[in-house]
Amino acid sequence: MLTLLEFVRGRTFDDFLFTPQLGIVPSRDPAVIDLSTRFTTQIALKRPIVSANMDTITRAAMAIALAEEGGIGVIDRGFRAGDIAPQIGEVTAVKRTQHGIIADPHTIDAGLRVADAVRLMERTRVGTLVVTTDGTRLAGLLTRRDIRFVSGDALVAERMTPRDRLVVHTGPMAFADAERVMAERKVKKIPLVNADETVFGLITAKDLIKHRTHPFATRDDQGRLRVAAAVGATGDYLERAVESQQAGADVIVIDIAHGHSLVMDRAIEQLRKRLGAVSLVAGNVATAEGAMFLLERGVDGIKVGIGPGGGCTTRLTTNFGVPQVEALVRCRRAVGDRVPLIADGGVKRDGAFAQALLFGGDSVMLGSAFAGTEETPGEIVLKPVLIPESQKVARVPFKVFRGMASVGAVRDRLDLEDAGPREVEALGAEGLEVSVPARGSVRAIIHDMLKHLCSAISYGGVKTLQELREKFWSEPERYLIRLSDASRHESFER
Repeated sequence: MLTLLEFVRGRTFDDFLFTPQLGIVPSRDPAVIDLSTRFTTQIALKRPIVSANMDTITRAAMAIALAEEGGIGVIDRGFRAGDIAPQIGEVTAVKRTQHGIIADPHTIDAGLRVADAVRLMERTRVGTLVVTTDGTRLAGLLTRRDIRFVSGDALVAERMTPRDRLVVHTGPMAFADAERVMAERKVKKIPLVNADETVFGLITAKDLIKHRTHPFATRDDQGRLRVAAAVGATGDYLERAVESQQAGADVIVIDIAHGHSLVMDRAIEQLRKRLGAVSLVAGNVATAEGAMFLLERGVDGIKVGIGPGGGCTTRLTTNFGVPQVEALVRCRRAVGDRVPLIADGGVKRDGAFAQALLFGGDSVMLGSAFAGTEETPGEIVLKPVLIPESQKVARVPFKVFRGMASVGAVRDRLDLEDAGPREVEALGAEGLEVSVPARGSVRAIIHDMLKHLCSAISYGGVKTLQELREKFWSEPERYLIRLSDASRHESFER
């Protein structure tokens, strides 16, 4: 009998079906079925979805949506070389978009003027400032409503709601207690102070509502959304990683095309020296040797995939790579459960999403699947398209999607806008740049994928994602059907 590795050699997602088993799940609702998994050895996800660190996929809006839906987004590093601030701004935006307890609320001194408050609100994009005296002691709260139609010369102290009119809590406060107090006292905000009246936090009704609205959200210990930040392995990667960590990034992802390399070895060593025990994901690799190479260097997660992505041309231009199913099986067999694997690339349908999780991925990184959605960065461009039925030309909205090794992405990242043809040719592009139709929110796509994953769990004869993975790996021959050309056509061509 063939081993699993022999059975999947040279194969990828469209080469297989799974055999249906006796269904035992009473409901296929994602709110009922346990889809939890690991992103790193320290960080768990309620939903096994990761948005790719691509400059046309993940900035703050996408990372917020992914975290609220139970996954996590990886903020790309596709900004100009040496310009770290934009990426840090995106990380900060995710970490400050909602809280359990705002541990570092924006403050303003009571002696300053309304014009100063307006500038601070505009810069930080917050609507409430904690007013202090001596820089730390609570004096009151100032909201946008307090300063509407007010002269900029007015004093903050004149417009704020003073301390004696606020509901203030001394010491830590549980969410349930905060909800009860807000309901009883009819307030939306509760400042938290120490015994000496120094401010250490703020609880808002808006954040508590978001916690109720998104019960599966990926949050840190302070109730903030989790986010990852990508860095390279050369250039400004150390400074970028340090500043990302200081801004609150929960995971640093060392992302290079060939992770099984001496360049990666040095990068991991240097990042560990600077960042200590931060969650560190590294990749990409596609072999057992590559996965072990990263495991032995102490990473907390491994990205698997050389060339399967929709925007990647590595296999076309270099002829190197491993079919994604074989790559996942090779890497999973090598590392076991010692470190989570992120399946990166090749998922072009929801069934392949489930396959990526069974063949070895703890989570799945998606790029092209999210392309063109509202949460992706970039402007919508109207392009003329011929409608065959009517032979009329319509202007259809599009967005740009490109691989991070495409000429455009590399040129932008390296600040080579004025490069001539020779310099551009020397970049050795390994990615595509295409226009994709603009579409609605990524949340609808995520919800559909999760529903279909729950259906896969039902067909697999188990109750949870983890059970399905364990059962598949204990008896792969019970599940796997290798397809002929005819059965592949019957299964996937519609």
